[in-house]
Amino acid sequence: MNFNMINKPTLLLDEAKCRRNIRRMAQKARKHKLIFRPHLKTHQSHEVGRWLRKEGVDKITVSSVDMARYFADDGWEDLTIAFPLNILEMDEINELASRIRLNLLVESTESAKFLAEKLKHPAGVFIKIDAGYQRTGLPAEDITAIGKVLKELSEAEKILFKGFIVHSGNTYYAGSKEEVRNIHQESINKLQKLKDHFVQDHPDHILSIGDTPSCSMMDDFNGIDEIRPGNFVFYDVMQYQLGTCRAEDIAVALLCPVVAKHPGRREVVIYGGAVHLSKDSVQDEGKKIFGLLAPFDGNTWGTPYKNTLVRSLSQEHGIIRMEHPAFDEIGIGDLLAVLPVHSCLTLSAMRSLTTTTGKRLGVMLAV
Repeated sequence: MNFNMINKPTLLLDEAKCRRNIRRMAQKARKHKLIFRPHLKTHQSHEVGRWLRKEGVDKITVSSVDMARYFADDGWEDLTIAFPLNILEMDEINELASRIRLNLLVESTESAKFLAEKLKHPAGVFIKIDAGYQRTGLPAEDITAIGKVLKELSEAEKILFKGFIVHSGNTYYAGSKEEVRNIHQESINKLQKLKDHFVQDHPDHILSIGDTPSCSMMDDFNGIDEIRPGNFVFYDVMQYQLGTCRAEDIAVALLCPVVAKHPGRREVVIYGGAVHLSKDSVQDEGKKIFGLLAPFDGNTWGTPYKNTLVRSLSQEHGIIRMEHPAFDEIGIGDLLAVLPVHSCLTLSAMRSLTTTTGKRLGVMLAV
């Protein structure tokens, strides 16, 4: 790729790293005899989805009806929309259910009743369970409420109850691998109790989990039938800080032009702000950071510089605090590689993805 042509923030993808991440997770799923249904919200790309297909993936997870349609149009026939049912999109849901094997999520008797009445084609339905994240889902301990939802689903002609589904997003904020392990095991234990309670009447239902830290770091999936990680295809600084991945596993970086230098503060200003990287941050030795700077050799990027971080973002500006000698080596007009804190949001902000070999990949938000 001719990097001399880049004059604005550009999100780069290292295809070799991405394919390696995909291969590793697919091998892990096979090792543990798990259904591998990766979440495609991180990359939102037909092309990256096809790399998953080459590793034997034939079932996927998405986060919206629009995303389901985008990937169904590329030939995917077995999709789970891992977001609580939005009853206002029922027409679009029925259209999808008419042409693919579609799985939906519900967490209330209201949604279950509505779906039972309005669904025109067969579809699978999971009950969304909250195992401790407290974002959405029925509390795993509330057997009564879960039983009421399950009763509504079981009496519906076109609904197939698939099982219980969890996203333990609290692992993303864990302080150690041991804390991730504890959250992971707690989720499994709670799901297994649900399965034991309902298995007599629903012997074929499955248990599905989906967070990247657990799926990447853990090796105990006893009782789990399906995994749905998404961020693992790219990883990011959040995962690196947590210990989910190595720095060399991060497969995306935002290439940003240097527009100013301030020697007195040892700070560099880049064209790359919140509208490119998002406002997500992590803590590093008590400091809030919005990205890490990595050396870029014209082909890809290496291990992040020590004591070099994106300390603040405004709409278009990024402020990078740097130590000598790196500060002295950088000039106005140079391109710097910033590893994003949250690759999913960075891709959504950029709406564009270019490989390090110069190939522009189509992504959902850009088509």
